[in-house]
Amino acid sequence: MRRIRVVAAAATVLTVLAGCSGGTGSPRTESKAAAGAAPEVSPPAATAPTISARDAALAALPEALRKRVPKFGPPPAPTKVTLPGGGSAGWFSSIPTDQKIAFITIDDGWSKDPMALKLFQAANVPITLFLEVNAIKDDPGYFKPLRDQAGAIIEDHTISHPDLKGRSYDFQKKEICGGADKLEKYYGKRPTLFRPPGGTHDATTLKVVHDCGMKAAFYWHETTDHGVVFYQSVHRVKPGDIILMHFRPRFVDDFLAVLNAIHKAGLTPARLEDYIP
Repeated sequence: MRRIRVVAAAATVLTVLAGCSGGTGSPRTESKAAAGAAPEVSPPAATAPTISARDAALAALPEALRKRVPKFGPPPAPTKVTLPGGGSAGWFSSIPTDQKIAFITIDDGWSKDPMALKLFQAANVPITLFLEVNAIKDDPGYFKPLRDQAGAIIEDHTISHPDLKGRSYDFQKKEICGGADKLEKYYGKRPTLFRPPGGTHDATTLKVVHDCGMKAAFYWHETTDHGVVFYQSVHRVKPGDIILMHFRPRFVDDFLAVLNAIHKAGLTPARLEDYIP
């Protein structure tokens, strides 16, 4: 009887020792689990830095051109001008404002430089195109990417670029309304602004512009040709100035000259359409 009790006691001791040293885990392992230690996590994979559409377009330019494209901040919120009543469109050679802005406008459409789209995208500024129907009819599709991919806005510059001053109402209506009709057919949106060829106009012109459903017509304060900016008064671009250039063979130099003249004056290009109610 005594021998049986000894054997049973020894078995109990072995069972207790086995539970302390083995079983489901060691005391150290159980301590970690009880503390709720987080599993090791691999560091996140490195991501490539994002690049803006402007920077991508800038990088696509030849280095010699890239260095000539200034960088602008966003323009301020626009302040609308006041338009005349009485069945006449507004007339502006500049926008009356103290804001540090200027407006880039490009006429005609005869020369269709393949660099224009990349330059527009790299500059990343608002641009208004006053297109002449006869100048663009051989390739109206050239201007669609300038609008769709670079944000340029297409406006009216007549059918055949005549001198409008002193011409009859019917003659001017054919040129002005006819130009707007054709541009709407090409691009799906009717123009709301007009530039008379050579800037010549009279009261009939402004009435016809209004009757054709457009709001205002425009002159300019600076022009550009062969990479040179020509000033009408002081030798700098002033707040609110409208700058005129054309689709000409020296388009690249003209466009870069305009950008740098605006930048040198401490101004930012703004969208002309935003200032017309």
